[in-house]
Amino acid sequence: MVILVAAVSFAVHYVINFFLESVVTLNQLLYSYSINMLLACGVISIIFLLKKKLKDQLGFVFMLASMLKFVFFFILLYPEYNADGLLSRMEFLTFFIPYAICLITESVILSKFLNSLDNYK
Repeated sequence: MVILVAAVSFAVHYVINFFLESVVTLNQLLYSYSINMLLACGVISIIFLLKKKLKDQLGFVFMLASMLKFVFFFILLYPEYNADGLLSRMEFLTFFIPYAICLITESVILSKFLNSLDNYK
């Protein structure tokens, strides 16, 4: 589901960037969406794997994983965006839109999953 939502979002994002004649390249957009999709799928996988061991701490695992996604941004994406000494609005949105889309999607998935765990107590 994360991949489907992110793919649709990517297509819309790309079309909007194309019509706005954005300085953000297709490769930068693909890289940002790919990183965010992989991280979101990784977080979901980790939560599913830890559901028995850390059942009562899964919310904290999710928050920690979300924080680590920002760390990945500063390691993987920020240096390229800030190479000219300026982080433009379009560059910021190239990171933030896929981040937000993936975060919302993973939150919905994990919310449903965690609620289903509560129902089986």
